[in-house]
Amino acid sequence: MKKYIKAEPYNFPFDQSMTADNTALMIIDMQHDFLGKGGYIDQMGLDVTITHPVIEPIKNLLAEVRKIPNFTVVYTRLGFKADLSNIAPNRLWRSQQMEVGIGDQGPLGRNLIVGEPGLEILPEIAPIEGEIIVDKPGLGSFYATDLDFILRNRGIRNLIITGVTTDVCVHTTMREANDRGYECLLLKDCTRATIYENYLATLEMTTMQHGLFGTVSDSLSVIEALLN
Repeated sequence: MKKYIKAEPYNFPFDQSMTADNTALMIIDMQHDFLGKGGYIDQMGLDVTITHPVIEPIKNLLAEVRKIPNFTVVYTRLGFKADLSNIAPNRLWRSQQMEVGIGDQGPLGRNLIVGEPGLEILPEIAPIEGEIIVDKPGLGSFYATDLDFILRNRGIRNLIITGVTTDVCVHTTMREANDRGYECLLLKDCTRATIYENYLATLEMTTMQHGLFGTVSDSLSVIEALLN
């Protein structure tokens, strides 16, 4: 595999020293509650099909990554304990001001609750044995989780970031990772927001000031680098 991926505003990673051992693919919150019919987002009345275009490119990228020995794949799932003891009171209150709240009963079980069907990853891109699943009680994947320990224990310093939604959990994770010294690559065809303008704005924010939060590329560029 090449030591870098073509990206904007600079090739990823900055030192062009990418290897299978120091790079991880992150797949953020590709859950039924966010993308599925009857899930939490669908119950809000938002069009979940807006985010569906990311499924196929993530699936294709996974197929190539899984051919590479020792390549780390990390999935995250946003969810809370059944007794809601690990959700901030203000966040729970805000969710309850809408027609559907966190922890309320829905078609896929209680919304965003660990162990319920809505929390599960879409079957098209479901994790396989050896891939990591991180359950998180916050928008960012590093908040109140072991993610940083897991990545550093594996020698990971480069993150290829995918998932939903671009403007919320994806970019919160990217900002957290950036502050911790990880080199970040956001794949524009592997992430979407429920509001398209927010998706575009997030891509622009990522690359401003010569990559303030990281770089932007696409899955085909990653696959090209992995195969060469």
